[in-house]
Amino acid sequence: MGSLVLVVDDETNIIDVCTVYLEREGYQVISAGNGEEAIRLWRLHHPQLIILDLMMPGKTGWQVCEEIRNEQDVPIIMLTALGDETDRLMGLTMGADDYLTKPFSPRELVLRANGIMRRMQRSKPEARNADVKLPAHLLKFPGLEINVLHRSVRVNGKEIELTLKEFELLHVFVGHPEQVFSRNQLLSKVWDTDYDGDTTTVTVHIRRLREKIEANPSEPRYIKTVWGIGYKFEGRELT
Repeated sequence: MGSLVLVVDDETNIIDVCTVYLEREGYQVISAGNGEEAIRLWRLHHPQLIILDLMMPGKTGWQVCEEIRNEQDVPIIMLTALGDETDRLMGLTMGADDYLTKPFSPRELVLRANGIMRRMQRSKPEARNADVKLPAHLLKFPGLEINVLHRSVRVNGKEIELTLKEFELLHVFVGHPEQVFSRNQLLSKVWDTDYDGDTTTVTVHIRRLREKIEANPSEPRYIKTVWGIGYKFEGRELT
């Protein structure tokens, strides 16, 4: 059976379209027309992916995202009003992994969902060769330790929680110390999106990642801004 997706929107036509395209791709789909129902179904069925509208009566998409993020790191794709950058920024800051603006292409939604599910499978230790006992792949830098197989991160010995996208970003950086990445390059590597345009999601996720791993996010030690180009990771791996 395919992965279970929860689609949340107060517009039934959007739910219907998302359901048709996702089911064609092999996903199982359940749906909710409001935030309260979304929380109930999330707790009951534990979907592997949530597609969440922001603007709904009653409990909003922001509130649903915040409540879920306090308990679980399930990937969330947010649906936002066309051109409403404030909504997008707020959703990303609260922990959304990706966003689409309405009206959106259902084919693009499926591509985004496929990309997220591929990354989740790659990040699972059991997805690797189960017959071979591999040691945990540890990357160690001064004050920072990344366990690639377990998707765990420690800062000064204290374990911190990263979302899927935050971990993927950090993994790209630590795998290529001192290499400068543009926002479009990071969008392609982490979001599987070849799009030369709005890179707001990259900027927001970089900010969130810095808030979690940097002692002073405004003066980062690890993830440096290269003005006019993008970002790079500074740090000598410990041996």
